[in-house]
Amino acid sequence: MKLVPLGDKVILKQVEAEVTTKSGLVLTGASKEKPQQAEVIAVGPGGMVDGKEVTMMVKPGDVVIYSKYAGTEVKLEDEEYIVVKQNDIVAIVEK
Repeated sequence: MKLVPLGDKVILKQVEAEVTTKSGLVLTGASKEKPQQAEVIAVGPGGMVDGKEVTMMVKPGDVVIYSKYAGTEVKLEDEEYIVVKQNDIVAIVEK
């Protein structure tokens, strides 16, 4: 099965959280927070959404930072994804 986003929706797969801090401390499960960084898996076509023209600015493979409480979590074939609107993405991470 495959997820195909509609309109201005973007499908993200969360990047694994780091288990050690920069200073070398190992974080326990309770102190780890879900990262707000994810890889773009699929992008909707954009177009007219709610009466406004939307141009998609991200593409599959981009690593992005998204709003903390944005999106809908979806589990498909033992993989977890997040479906967000493009305006919930706050930045693209360039390497």
